[in-house]
Amino acid sequence: MLDSTHQVIAGVVLLSVIGIAYGGRFVYTAVTGEFPANSLQKTFFRAGHAHAGVLVILGLVTMVIVQTNEVPEPFATISLGVLLAAILMPTGFFVSVLGKDPARPNPAIVVLWIGAVVLGAGLLSAGVGLIVSGITS
Repeated sequence: MLDSTHQVIAGVVLLSVIGIAYGGRFVYTAVTGEFPANSLQKTFFRAGHAHAGVLVILGLVTMVIVQTNEVPEPFATISLGVLLAAILMPTGFFVSVLGKDPARPNPAIVVLWIGAVVLGAGLLSAGVGLIVSGITS
């Protein structure tokens, strides 16, 4: 069972799926031409939407596995980076191609790469923490 803090986090994350669904409608309008977007923007919008959905699910699964197996600190806290990456990476995809007809991503693309590092740290921490928890229990 999740503690109260993690229950709140899970609830907020589940509510964020409403925003991801709305984002899917936006991506649809960009891809079909209802919203003007060049091929770079369409590609990045699709990638941002896909990463949001996948990383939210991965983040929730990671959080539940870590909490139910009583992974020790600091591994448990660092593993929440998976959920943080679910915010950072899609933001990097979307924000880096804002504007009229960009030829390449703008400097905001760094948010995507920060998110990738945070994702890696979160998954590494969860994996190592689960192994440590399994060995010591």
